[in-house]
Parts: sequence; structure tokens; C-alpha cells
Amino acid sequence: MESKDCSSNFACALEYQTGIGNHFSSEAIVGALPQGQNSPLICPFGLYAEQISGTSFTSPRKLNQRSWLYRIKPSVTHEPFRPRIPRHEMLVSEFNQSNSSATPTQLRWKPVEIPEAPTDFIDGLYTICGAGSSYLRHGFAIHMYTANKSMENSSFCNADGDFLIVPQKGSLWITTECGRLQVCPGEIVILPQGFRFAVDLPDGPSRGYIAEIFGTHLQLPDLGPIGANGLAAPRDFLVPVAWYEDGSCPGYTIVQKYGGELFTAKQDFSPFNVVAWHGNYVPYKYDLSKFCPYNTVLMDHSDPSINTVLTAPTDKPGVALLDFVIFPPRWLVAEHTFRPPYYHRNCMTEFMGLIYGGYEAKADGFHPGGASLHSCMTPHGPDTKTYEATIALGNEAGPHRIADTMAFMFESCLIPRVCPWALESPFMDHDYYQCWIGLKSHFSGLSINEDSRDLQNGKPIER
Repeated sequence: MESKDCSSNFACALEYQTGIGNHFSSEAIVGALPQGQNSPLICPFGLYAEQISGTSFTSPRKLNQRSWLYRIKPSVTHEPFRPRIPRHEMLVSEFNQSNSSATPTQLRWKPVEIPEAPTDFIDGLYTICGAGSSYLRHGFAIHMYTANKSMENSSFCNADGDFLIVPQKGSLWITTECGRLQVCPGEIVILPQGFRFAVDLPDGPSRGYIAEIFGTHLQLPDLGPIGANGLAAPRDFLVPVAWYEDGSCPGYTIVQKYGGELFTAKQDFSPFNVVAWHGNYVPYKYDLSKFCPYNTVLMDHSDPSINTVLTAPTDKPGVALLDFVIFPPRWLVAEHTFRPPYYHRNCMTEFMGLIYGGYEAKADGFHPGGASLHSCMTPHGPDTKTYEATIALGNEAGPHRIADTMAFMFESCLIPRVCPWALESPFMDHDYYQCWIGLKSHFSGLSINEDSRDLQNGKPIER
């Protein structure tokens, strides 16, 4: 287990288990875990045994994910679900022409302001874009959130898919059925499909990004020729330890996202009443500063996939439903090379966010809390200022360290549709395209030397 020093009682009390994908076990009371079987006739301390399955029962063993929870009362003990009123009109989990639009245009958003009205994590959540359908168990959605108050006497459950949350402003205290986590800007947290959780805001107003995936789960990427070590190390992923609440909670509300719609159910106890648990289907977090990046050491700019933290693969080898890639502090040492990211048209879709600092390919306009979307085969690349400044340095530029920055990318093989409120947002940067308009021709092919004057497209010119 690993503990983290901090100033708050909540965080100081936290301990974590380490690893990703392995089998964990934890008990808040010694002896609460049954021995030798999962579901005895009577569990220790009179607890109920409840399994939560993240994959089908018959999924291959290496892919099978499930956990057993031993709780004071089972999660089924609630009143019927009813549509939440008022409705949340800005969540989408099935993308089609009725609720979203296709556009190949490069899009960029300025940081969204924190609302003045009291807004918790659920009400502050809104969809930007996505593809596919949670009903069909294939696709993804990208959301953002802004919040200024903690959730009260309620918890959230996402039945549609897994959340990958990237806080940009303000820490999150997240209570789950497996235990508690503190997640600060510069860290990420994965909340798997079906787990109930509550979000508190110890620092006040908070803002961040969320990727949601339907029908699969995130995993570490294969390392290939990199070898056995590098990128995100399994030991640096942290899983909570068992923690529980007991007692009466009249009017407690479970808010469930199901097919992109919100439903509520009442119960008289906290869902965080799990005294012990074991399994490999769990929430977990990761500190991005512990990532070990790789980069070219001689020439050319490496493809961004070299810095993939987590991936949700498809059935097609090497093609991801969603990759989570970061651009952390690192050294640039390539010789005779245009060091910023190259100009690009990609069969994949790229959504970018900035947690802090600047981004090496954009001298202006891309701020922490902002975002950009470059869809399938939409051209993108460094802005004019970045290109001209890089060229001016010439071939003699020495080693350069990119510091005090953390940008990231959600990349998907699917073509996204964009929600109307994102396209009509007052934070849309309608002048984004201007950052490339100033790129001028540097072509000098007919004046390099005398011989070239007699060549056009590599062939002799007949005179």
C-alpha cells in the first residue's frame, strides 16, 4: 500500500494498493473477506455478497473483469428508477443526425468559465462530441465538466461506459464502493462502468475533461521493441482500499446515467457500505508526472503514439477505439529536424486538452482548460508563429527541454459528431483557422543553383 502526504483529513487518511489489471483484495475490518469461496451461506459479520461484472461471464480469462463486494445492504435495496427532473439536456450516448452534427472543420474552444449558480459534478457535465452508441456497446463520448459544489446525499452511476477523468482545475475527492481517492490536476482517474461514486470539491471550483468508452475497457499499451519497461509503469497505478459508511441516510439519491439519460432512485442508506472486496474490476488513478516518455534521439519527430498512457483496443490489431496520449515535459534533441509536431492528416480523430503550461505546436490561443478537435483527415499542425520561430533557429539549435506543461490527446478510430451546444458555445474560437493563414510559401526550388533552372518536377525542360 502507498499513502500520500497532504493537508486534508480526507486525503491524509487515504491508503492505496498498487497495480493495474491484477487481482486486489481489501477489508476495512479484519476477517470481513470470506475465505475459500465467494458467496458463503452466511458472510462474515452478516454482510451481503454482491458481484459486479465488467465483462461477460464467458469472456476469456485474460480479459475477464469482475469484483466481489461484501456490503452491509445490497445495492438492489432502492425504490424504482424514475426519469430525473429537470432533465439533463446536454448528455449524449448515441450519436446521430438528430442530436449532433458532422463537420471536418478544425475546432477549438477557449476555457469554459466556472458557473456562478450552484453546480455539482452531475449538473456540470456536458458532452462535446462522440461516435457510436452505448446501446450497441461500441463507441466513445468526450465530455467536459465545470462544478462549484460537492455532491450532497447522492451518488452517480454510469451504466453506459467507463469514465476517464482528467481534472484541469481543482482537486476531486471521489468516494467509490471500493474506497476513496484524491485526484489532483496532473492525475487521472478511471471509474469503470456500473460503479457508484460521489465527487467532492475540496479546492472549490473545478473543471476538467472526460473520455467515456462503450463496450470495452482501458488497458496498458503493448511496449513492442521498447522492451519490458517504460511509458506508464503498472506499479504507479493506485487502487483504493476498503472504506465504508454505516447508518441511516434518509432520501439518499442514486443518479444513474443509462442510454445518455439520467434516472434517479431513492434509498435510505449510503451506497458506500462495502466493508470488504476482492477482484480486478476496480476504480484506479495515475499520476501523469510518473510517466516515462520516449522520444527520438537523432532525427525526425516521433509519432505521438509513442507516449500512450492507456488504450482501449478494437478487434483490429493496432487500431484503438480510444487512446489516451500525453505530451509531458521532455528533452528535444533531434538534429536537422523540425522539432514541433509535423503537419498532419490522420485517419484517426484527435481531441486535445491542456492541463497546465503551453503546447509546443501552438504559440497562441491554446490555453489550460481549452480544447481542440481535429477530425478524420482534417489537416492540422503547428501555427504560423511556431513554424517561423522554429525555422529561424536553424540547424544549430541545441538540446531544448520542454518544461512546465502537460497536454493530452484522446485519439479514436471513429469519426465524431459534435453536439450543437459545443458548436454554438460562446467559448468557441471562431478565429482558430487564422493561426495557419499566415503560413507563406518558402519554396525556392528554381533558385537553388544554376542546374536546377533546367529542371521542372525532376525532368529536363525542353527549350
